[in-house]
Parts: sequence; C-alpha cells; structure tokens
Amino acid sequence: MIPFDQAFHIVMSHARMLDSETVAISESLGRILAEDVRSDMDMPPFDKSAMDGYACRRADLGHELEIVEVIQAGKPPLKAVGERQCAKIMTGAMLPEGADCVFMIEYAQEIRRGVVRFTGSTTHDNICRKSEDIRAGDIALRRGARIAPQHVAVLATVGCIHPRVYRKVRVGIIATGDELVEPDQRPGPSQIRTSNSHQLRAQALAADTAPTYYGIARDTRDAIDGAMKRAMAENDVILLSGGVSKGDYDLVPDIMTANGIEILFDSIAMKPGKPTTFGVGPGVYCFGLPGNPVSTFIQFEILVKPFLYRLMGHDYRPPYSLRPLASPIKAKGTDRETWLPVKFAADGRVEAGAYHGSAHINALCDADGLIVLPAGAGVLEEGTLVRVRPL
Repeated sequence: MIPFDQAFHIVMSHARMLDSETVAISESLGRILAEDVRSDMDMPPFDKSAMDGYACRRADLGHELEIVEVIQAGKPPLKAVGERQCAKIMTGAMLPEGADCVFMIEYAQEIRRGVVRFTGSTTHDNICRKSEDIRAGDIALRRGARIAPQHVAVLATVGCIHPRVYRKVRVGIIATGDELVEPDQRPGPSQIRTSNSHQLRAQALAADTAPTYYGIARDTRDAIDGAMKRAMAENDVILLSGGVSKGDYDLVPDIMTANGIEILFDSIAMKPGKPTTFGVGPGVYCFGLPGNPVSTFIQFEILVKPFLYRLMGHDYRPPYSLRPLASPIKAKGTDRETWLPVKFAADGRVEAGAYHGSAHINALCDADGLIVLPAGAGVLEEGTLVRVRPL
C-alpha cells in the first residue's frame, strides 16, 4: 500500500503522449492542441472604433464639428478628418486618417444638419489599436491547450481551420462480477445493476476520450481474460471495475499479469479506493478499479482523468478552492487519508452531506466538491480551511 501522491507520480510518469491528427475547426471542441497556433495577421488588423460615435481630433472636442462622412464596419474611410471635422463611425469600423479619438453617440448633440457638438466633459480614445491584441507571427494558442469555445474563436480569428490535435485516447471499459446485470434488466436475488461501467463511460466521454464498453465479464478467468484480450487489442487504456480486492473471486490482478501487464502498484493508502491497481503492458495501460461506484468515480477523477489528459498532451489541473468548514467533520477512521463529498452552505462555507460510504453514489449527486481528511486527523473543527476539489 502506497500513499496517493506516490501512486499519482507513478501513473503520470508512465504517460507517453499519443500521435496527432488534424481536425476541422467545427470538430475541435475539447481536443488538445498538438502544436502552437500562430496568428497569420495583426489583430486588430487596423485602428478601429470601439463603439458607435464620432471620430475626430481630440483638440477639436470643444468645437462644432462638420460631419464629412459616415463610416460603416467593413467599408474603408473615404476621407481624412481635418480641423473641426468628424466622421460618424460604427463599432468596428476603420478609423479615418487624422482622427485620434471617438466620442460616444450618446454625447453628440446635432447643432444643425451635418454638424454636431460633443456634450461631455472628457472622453477616452475609444479606439482599438492595430495589433494591440496580437501581432502577425505571434503565438495565439499554445500546444497543450484544451480547446474551449473561446479557443475556437481564436482559431477562427487567425484562420486556423484545421488545427493539429492529439488523438483521442481509446478507453476500453470492462465490468466484472457475477452479481451484475445491465440497467435494462431487473436484478434477481443477490444481484445489482452495473453502474460503475456506465459511470466510467460517461466520465471518459467528459474527459474528451473515445470509450468503448465491453460489457460484464463474469467472475471466471476465461470470461475476464477474453474481455481483456479484446479490449487490449483495440484500446490505449483499459479500465476494469471490480475484482481487484483480496477475495476468492477477485481475479483481475492475476489476469492482468497473465496478459503481459506489469503491475506497478495494487493498493493506495486512501479511502475510498484502496485496492486500485495500475499496470503497464505492451502498448497499453491498465487500471483495476474498485467495485463500489463512489470509489470508482473518485479514483477516475483524481487519478485516471489527469493521466488520460497527459496522454493527450494536456496538464489537467482542477480549480481547487480554499473554504472554511461550517461545522466539524469527524473521520470514521484515521489510518488512511479520506476523501469526502461536501456541499457549499449559503454563506460559501463547507459542510458535510449525508454519506454512507463508497456504495452511496447518490451522495455525489448532491455534493459540490470533495475534500481530503489527512491520515491521523480524527476531527476537523469548524472554521478549518479545507481545499475543495469541485465536482
């Protein structure tokens, strides 16, 4: 049994980035950039107005101004602005020669036809300067960025319509256990519906990977071995749920070894998720995850997901926050660090919700985040600052 930090280091140090491919910009959301994206032009490409208003010389703001033209976005100015002149200008339109500021249309008073006056006391320039956002040739997006909607806008802005991204990780998911039936079946005596496998598939999809579910493998060597061989032939990472503890029918670690997987650890000093197992084989990585859904969910989020993103060239960092406890939290055991679901109170403090253990998946549905009770910490008192990992 090793500390979680050591297990995390082992897993992450064995990640080798996948190959890359190009995709259409319309299909790029959630993908990881495999190379820097450089701008092919200055942005803005010219001095432009930041608002609807009048472009003029700042020195003339106290005078009546003759309107020499109306400049709409997408049309170049036809005239320069001279002394005591202005051009009516629309947001995003090119600034005319001679103008050095734009005053808002709300501060313009029409004196007579074709003549306006600035009614404010002062004004900002209200000009977006050429190349103030980025210069041609500069890096607009860096390799390793996970493409979000705002990144798609930048790709479009710089004309990168086929970004090069890392290939999606192929993830094979296998449920094990004689007690399991699929969700569309009514469980018989001593049976339950499999939730881990469908939860893992959803988590893998949310992590921008390509998961394949291989169904339920019964607790026999032949069944688990057959499912594992199929998954190994078609995937980069295998996730098996159940069968990794020390019971008579927990066969997964031996079958991993028989299929050429070198097991690097088989238990972590934490709860839930102590029997989590990790191994590396020829061209494939394998995680043996516990059978209870909370254990599997948490282990995927804190261990598997960062690893999957690392394979795709991304450094995944969840947005932790520090918050005080609204009431004391007592650990049920102190031999290992404990991850607990928590909720945010109305005042932003943290409080523990109802949690009955690693089979209580409903507790995660009501939770806002997870906190860690360090080993040896029996009680965290009210007001203690805790690090919250959001869900």
